[in-house]
Amino acid sequence: MLSPSTTCSGTIRKYYEKLKDATSERKISLPQLSPHDDEGVHQNPQYTGQHHFHPVIHDHDYCERVVINVGGLRYETQIRTLNQFPDTLLGDPSRRIRYFDPVRNEYYFDRHRNCFEAIIYYYQSGGRLRRPVNVPLDVFSEEIQFYELGDYAITKFREDEGFIKEEEKPLPTNDLQRKVWLLFEYPESSQHARIVAIISVFVILLSIVIFCLETLPEFKHYKVFNTTANGTKIEEDEVPDVTDPFFIVETLCIIWFTFELLVRFLACPSKYVFAKDIMNMIDLVAIIPYFITLATIVAEKEEVIAPKAPVSPNKEGNNQAMSLAILRVIRLVRVFRIFKLSRHSKGLQILGRTLKASMRELGLLMFFLFIGVVLFSSTVYFAEAGSPHSHFKSIPDGFWWAVVTMTTVGYGDMTPVGVWGKIVGSLCAIAGVLTIALPVPVIVSNFNYFYHRETDQEEMQSQNFNHVQSCPYMPGFLGETKGPKNKP
Repeated sequence: MLSPSTTCSGTIRKYYEKLKDATSERKISLPQLSPHDDEGVHQNPQYTGQHHFHPVIHDHDYCERVVINVGGLRYETQIRTLNQFPDTLLGDPSRRIRYFDPVRNEYYFDRHRNCFEAIIYYYQSGGRLRRPVNVPLDVFSEEIQFYELGDYAITKFREDEGFIKEEEKPLPTNDLQRKVWLLFEYPESSQHARIVAIISVFVILLSIVIFCLETLPEFKHYKVFNTTANGTKIEEDEVPDVTDPFFIVETLCIIWFTFELLVRFLACPSKYVFAKDIMNMIDLVAIIPYFITLATIVAEKEEVIAPKAPVSPNKEGNNQAMSLAILRVIRLVRVFRIFKLSRHSKGLQILGRTLKASMRELGLLMFFLFIGVVLFSSTVYFAEAGSPHSHFKSIPDGFWWAVVTMTTVGYGDMTPVGVWGKIVGSLCAIAGVLTIALPVPVIVSNFNYFYHRETDQEEMQSQNFNHVQSCPYMPGFLGETKGPKNKP
């Protein structure tokens, strides 16, 4: 009587020969059956008559199907599909074997099921990774990290999600320069850098407050001028006194701004890139007015000590008016210090990016407003031409009224009085509302895009991906799992 193994071996050999004859006509090649394949029968001592055999799997047999169980949902794919990416968790047999369940003959992962549909499609499509719409960004990022898809897949995924690839920012090669550069340029690099950033923000706010308070009437300084032999004129003194408390505080702020700018310039990795940066230009513009004012104070003192030759009153008046106008413009430039806050404010940076991305829409808005202003100012001029109490003496006079009306501000300093003028005013207001409302949704959409992108990027950077991994099977060899041994 033949043994069960001999009977099973003959069955496999006969089945293989029939399959070979059937496929030879269609020119389909089959792998050669080795002698080991006949012996690949599972030798069961308690043979019950059922043929439970497991052929030996060779490395070249990529058509073998594999079962992957993710959170109770089973997926089937081929080994050759996973082998396309051998550096990943599923593509590397030595790594995925930890999650093999020999009892169920499948790989088990206690992970997010919806995410795995995109993960398995990554292997099936040859590298296309698409996040399901119902999966949050942070959850899908964790799954990418867990399945070890690699840096290239993560970078490509972030680009598809709209994240701009961060440019590699070089650091100084010198150790001391690198520490100083990180201290003043990257507040998140250390606790000391965060303290320096807080001091910088405080000084910026203090300088802005001083700039506003010194314009109050009770804090202004006035100078008396002799206009005639018996007449005088009192005007505001545009040149501050060195003993003025506001000037002293301003000096302290400028000392910090200058120190910060010089230190960053000396420690920067590239002087050329540093000079091109718009934020560094703002820092330079913020301190220039002080030094010009200081030079003016020194020049006035020299003039008091050594007065110049007298000039005609008209020429002197013209020189004073020109000097006052220049000083006022210089004082106005100090207001640009508020833009220094954008270095430490993500909100201002998002606003700047939004305006930059919406330049086309803003340009269309200005163009539509220009057309409306010219159209309605001309219309209201001719509509009010016959009214004796008309405020519109010319078409340029109507420009201001058209701008105020189309932007729905409505100062009321110029109003149409006739019936036709009021009709034109109503149409102007309606056209202004529609004109402004058209590009606003696009601008709001750009703002939401940059805002959510910034918040998502901060979340991804703050996460350390210390997620709980699936409990892997740790086999001593295939078919045996480690566990607590029963003590005798």
